[in-house]
Amino acid sequence: MYTLAPDEKATMVMVYSHNALIRGQVVTKENLRVSTWLRTEGAPEYLHILNAQVLLLSGSPFKSLSYSELFFPTGQAIAFHMLPPISDTVDYDPSEQNRMMAPVTILVGTFTIRGHLRISTQTDIGTNLEVGHTIWTSIYDADISNPYLPVVKLQVPLIIVRSEQVGFGLE
Repeated sequence: MYTLAPDEKATMVMVYSHNALIRGQVVTKENLRVSTWLRTEGAPEYLHILNAQVLLLSGSPFKSLSYSELFFPTGQAIAFHMLPPISDTVDYDPSEQNRMMAPVTILVGTFTIRGHLRISTQTDIGTNLEVGHTIWTSIYDADISNPYLPVVKLQVPLIIVRSEQVGFGLE
């Protein structure tokens, strides 16, 4: 079993890919902000996940796997969040002028995420996505569900999604 170095921490997270849901403790440096880590230049090639529980979502019935350690390619992750009740403080200034929270539904594989995208009051979601060119997009106050897994209902303050791998729905 992996032993954390003095400058490391393990944080409970969930990682979503096109065909799997992974729950476990991601290993990071102690001073790192986990919720937005993958948006930084320091994001790893592989997520190092301890006590990983993997739910394979392709095929019927779904298959569950467990590993003491899992190295998962970051490039295959399409959504990532800390597991409640753990969370970081918000990563924006709530009093910032000319910004709003726009409601959006995100399609992540078989998961549906209802939340808010923080955008300029001078634009709309489509324009924001076109000109943003960000690999990871933050979705705030997210409700996560899956019609094939009715027991999976989560509320998280922040989830990041890989913009080019998900659908953005407006109601």
